[in-house]
Amino acid sequence: MPWTSTNRIYAKPSNTSGGESVMAVPSTFTSQTAATDTGGRFELSDHGYGKSSVKLLHVHRDNDYHTVREFEVSTELKLISETAYVIGDNKEVVATDSQKNTIYLLAKKHGVKTPEEFGAVVVNHFLYMYKQVVAAKCRVVEYPWERLQAGVPHNHAFVFSPTATRWCEVSQTRHEAVAVKSGLSGLRVLKTTQSAFVDFVQDEYTTLPDAAERIFSTVVEAEWTYDSMRTANFDNAWLTVKDAILDKFAGPPDTGVYSPSVQHTLYQAEKVVLEKVPEITWVRMTMPNKHYLNIDLSKFPANVTKGDPRHHIYQPIDKPAGLIYAQLRRRQKSHL
Repeated sequence: MPWTSTNRIYAKPSNTSGGESVMAVPSTFTSQTAATDTGGRFELSDHGYGKSSVKLLHVHRDNDYHTVREFEVSTELKLISETAYVIGDNKEVVATDSQKNTIYLLAKKHGVKTPEEFGAVVVNHFLYMYKQVVAAKCRVVEYPWERLQAGVPHNHAFVFSPTATRWCEVSQTRHEAVAVKSGLSGLRVLKTTQSAFVDFVQDEYTTLPDAAERIFSTVVEAEWTYDSMRTANFDNAWLTVKDAILDKFAGPPDTGVYSPSVQHTLYQAEKVVLEKVPEITWVRMTMPNKHYLNIDLSKFPANVTKGDPRHHIYQPIDKPAGLIYAQLRRRQKSHL
């Protein structure tokens, strides 16, 4: 959901007289289209181009204490003109190499805070600088560096800690509000007890038995949107989502938490996110099963299977896998 009117950041077109924010569309921008080229038979229903996977390391040096953030940034622009496609006229094309340079220059000028804030700086820049750009999108993936702990936090050394990948997509159409979607991917978790799956449909197509005790493992993907930039704490929101997933999956360290299904665990995590981060409008999570199946040892003689009863062996099966997802959103308040 775009930010509300009180929180909107509008891009202003460049090269306008008197500071007008309404863009006059030159006739050359609209004269050559796929529709006119084909006599109305076809239309270019979507188009855009950009630079993908621009890698950027930002180091902030505050005397001896340094901080780092490493991003992989992709940009996408949509021009009001179709002439680059239809007749090969590149006069309005902002080269993808220029987009790459812009990412570095904006990082140098403004610094790098959160992926969401940097993405907003990038899309706003392209809409402000180039009147032929009608929409801009920026995807930012953050590399998970954490400060090295050497008894105390190290001033300038870091360790790569890929527990989960953080990403965001920031988009803006001219004269409209910025829209931000944040996400978490690759959070792989496993627990060895406190998980079951029973009382599901049993019919002539069913071979899966009830499992009152099973290994629960998944790779969590999550995404969410905000309704306000002014009050959103993007770093805190991302950490809250990750912590909610881990807490509802694992539970207390000594006793754990019971999971009757992946669906239930997923819903519980999403509910915590909306309860703890009021700026989040909706959250969607995907939890595919990563199966660890019991191995049938009944066909083997006891003398080769007998061993320490604390030993349990499972067979990892990645594919095929169950896929569970849900999206939880805030209900609109009734005006009655």
